[in-house]
Amino acid sequence: MCPLLYSALSLGRQNTPQRSGWSLLPLTNRSFFAQSLRAQIVCGLLIALATVGLTSCHSANFLAYKFPTFTFANRPVPPSLLANRVMIGVTANGVSSGSLQIVDAKRDLRSNIQNTKTSFSISGYGSGFPSLILNFPAEITGFVYSNTQGDVQIINYGKESVTGPAGTFPGATGIAIPTNGGHFYAAQQTIGILSVVDNATGRSFGLILPNVFQVVVNQGDSVVLAMVRNSNTIYRVVKLNDNQFPTSTAAIAAIGAADCEPFNIPVYCVVPVNTGSHADAFDRPMGAYFSLDGSTAYVLNCGAECGGTASSVTYLQQGALQYNNIPKTVPDASAFTNQVMVPGGVTAAVANGTTLYVSGQQLQSDGLFAGNLSIINLATNTVTGKYSISDGNHSKMLFADNNTLWIGSQFCATGERASLAAQQIAAQQPTTQAANYNCLTRFDMGALTVSIVPAVTQSATSPVPVPFPNTNQNQYYYGDLTGLCWVQSFNKVYTAYGGQVHVFSTVDGSEIDNKNVIVQGTALDVAYLDAVTDADN
Repeated sequence: MCPLLYSALSLGRQNTPQRSGWSLLPLTNRSFFAQSLRAQIVCGLLIALATVGLTSCHSANFLAYKFPTFTFANRPVPPSLLANRVMIGVTANGVSSGSLQIVDAKRDLRSNIQNTKTSFSISGYGSGFPSLILNFPAEITGFVYSNTQGDVQIINYGKESVTGPAGTFPGATGIAIPTNGGHFYAAQQTIGILSVVDNATGRSFGLILPNVFQVVVNQGDSVVLAMVRNSNTIYRVVKLNDNQFPTSTAAIAAIGAADCEPFNIPVYCVVPVNTGSHADAFDRPMGAYFSLDGSTAYVLNCGAECGGTASSVTYLQQGALQYNNIPKTVPDASAFTNQVMVPGGVTAAVANGTTLYVSGQQLQSDGLFAGNLSIINLATNTVTGKYSISDGNHSKMLFADNNTLWIGSQFCATGERASLAAQQIAAQQPTTQAANYNCLTRFDMGALTVSIVPAVTQSATSPVPVPFPNTNQNQYYYGDLTGLCWVQSFNKVYTAYGGQVHVFSTVDGSEIDNKNVIVQGTALDVAYLDAVTDADN
C-alpha cells in the first residue's frame, strides 16, 4: 500500500505544468492522488501501531533489568544485570566438583526473563565443596570455604568472579573474617592449629592449640576468641609489640600464653581468657556473639547438649579482650562481667536492640533433646521467654521481613519431636505441631508465636505432606538446614534445605514454588549478595 505514495507523487509531477501547488493537477490525477494520500495515512498508522507494539515488548524486558543512574552506595552493575541476587554454593559430586550459582531472587528464576541466558554463576570458581559463605554485601565481597579442598576463595560481587585465594586451611571447622578483611582466622581441629593470616604484612602464623574447633572475630577486628572441643576454656589472640620478646618461650613464660609464633621474635600469641573468681563461667563454650555497641562479647555455653552441665550466656568485656591488650600478669586480668543461665540451651544467638535471642536444646527425661528459643532482656539480664522450636543442632539465626526471626538447625530427626511423631502415628493418634520435626523455625516477634516450616503433619489419619519435596521424595522431612539468607524487602527467605534450594514467605511461612531456582547437585549454603548492610547475615 505504501509504495502508492511514490507513484502518486511521480504521476503528479509527470502531468503537471511547472507551477507551484497541486491544484493544477487534472481532475483524474487529483482523485488518484487523494486516494494515495489516504493510503499513506493508513500506512503510517499501521507502522506507528507496529512500532508501539514492538517497542513496548522490548521495554518490558529492558526495564526489568534497568539500573538507576546512581546505584545504591555506588555499587557496580553486575554482568548478570540482576539487582537482587542469591548465590548458592553447590557441589556436584561431594568432593571435587563445585560451583557458585546465582539466581534472580526478585523473580525466583535461575535464568533471565527472556530466557536468553539460562543460568548465572561466579566465573573462575571450581573448588569442590563450597560449604560456607561469609557474605559481606556492603563491601561487595564474599569469602567461600571449600570443606574438601580447604581453600577460601575471594568473590567479587560486582564482577561476579573469583578474585583469588585468601588462603588454604585444611580440616578447618571454623572460619572467621572481619568486615575489613584485615585478617583471616581458621580453627583447624584435625591438626590443632589456630591459623592467623595477617593481610597487612602478608604473613601467616600457626598457633598451636590442640582440639581448637571454633574461632570468632568482632566487626572491628580487635577481638578474636577461640574455643577448644570438650573444654571449659576459651582463648583470645594477642598481638605483641615489635621485638617485645626474643623467643616464643620467653613470651609464653611472661604472659601465660598457650603458644606464641613464630619461635624467634614472636608476633602473635593465644592466651586463656581469665574470668577471675568465676571458675564455672564457661561450660562447653562453642561460640560468641558481639554486642552492637562493641562493649560486650556474649559467650555461648552449650552445656549438656555438648556434654557439659548447664547452658548459659557469659558476658565478657571486649576492652579486656582486645588483641593489643597484652597481659601484664599471669593469669590475665579478668574479663568477666555477668552470666545468665539459659535452661533451654545455647548454641547460636542474634541480638535486636536490648534483646538477645538464643537457640539450643534442652535434655529431656527420655534422654532426647528438644529445641528451644530463649529470649534474654539485656537491660535486666534475665530470660523473659522460652519457646519450643525445631530440634537439632542450631547454627543459623537471622531477622527478616514482617518482624520475624528465622532459626535453622541440623539433625532434627533425632530429637524429641521425631520421637513424639513416631509414637503418635503408632498409636493412631491425631498429631499436632510435635509431629513436624523439620529443621526451620519461623518466630513471629510481635505475636510471640512459633511455626515449623514447611508446615506438615504425619498423622496416620490425615497426613499433610511438604508442598515441594526434595529428590529423596520424603513427603514429610526435608533434612538439614545448612544455608539461610534474607532477601530484604521482598518478604522471603532463601534456604539450602536438605541439599536443595527452598524459598519461604516471611508473611506466613508458606513455601514459594521453587521449580525455577532448584540446582543440579547439592545446595550447601546461600547468601543474598545485594543486601543493604552486612547485618543481613
